[in-house]
Amino acid sequence: MSLLNNKIAVITGGAQGLGQALTERLAAEGCSVVAADMKEQQLRATAEDVAKKTGRKIIPVVCNVTLEADVEKLFAAATQNFGRVDVVVANAAILIAEPIAEADAEKWRAVMNVNLFGNFLTFKHACKIMKAQKSGSIIQINSKSGKKGSAANSAYAASKFGGIGLVQSVALEMAKFGVRCNAVCPGNLLESPLWTDEKNGLFVQYLRAGKVPGAQTIADVKKAYEGQVPLGRGCRYDDIGNLVVFLAGELSNYMTGQAINVTGGQEMR
Repeated sequence: MSLLNNKIAVITGGAQGLGQALTERLAAEGCSVVAADMKEQQLRATAEDVAKKTGRKIIPVVCNVTLEADVEKLFAAATQNFGRVDVVVANAAILIAEPIAEADAEKWRAVMNVNLFGNFLTFKHACKIMKAQKSGSIIQINSKSGKKGSAANSAYAASKFGGIGLVQSVALEMAKFGVRCNAVCPGNLLESPLWTDEKNGLFVQYLRAGKVPGAQTIADVKKAYEGQVPLGRGCRYDDIGNLVVFLAGELSNYMTGQAINVTGGQEMR
């Protein structure tokens, strides 16, 4: 039985990586999905592929989450096509790792703009719709870096700490309207393109930034990160998808304002 049958979902950053996986998972669980991303070609390919696999309607909308006009257009596409929005997954994010004394100010600002301000705009326009319909679940894809600082990664950690504050504030404000807001805090997706990309993946970035003392190779960095996890492996897309489906549906209808770890025991706060 599909857990989210006939629900309408909006997801940002839905073209590739985790966003692509979550778009497919939501559709497989019964959602029609409005998927947003800046990368138009990849977004349309994902929408076509997921629609073929699941038989659900997937609407691609090119959207920069830092531009309010784009976010308005995204939610207008959802209401025009489906009349409502039941689930919002705020997934769009970027990460630029640099030691604080060497950090480029504009790159630092860009991370905050996408990860925090972009969430604000997404939540704002989701709440307009959900407040009127008196229902909905908003899910922020956060990080274990939203719970604990991260060396050579101050912009990302700051944006994620701020994101949890945003989630809690929205949860308090929207509870009386029947709208819930929660965060998912994944561990490291060590097998994902975010980490493995040969030019600018996190293994490359972290090796360059000296984030792992004594590491000489990407293999050294990977081994160090795997060694930090009590369950002995990196986080996987399905690990995150399982929790997103739970938070999107009725089984979690007494949960709001939470930031839930999916870290294999690496983070327990």
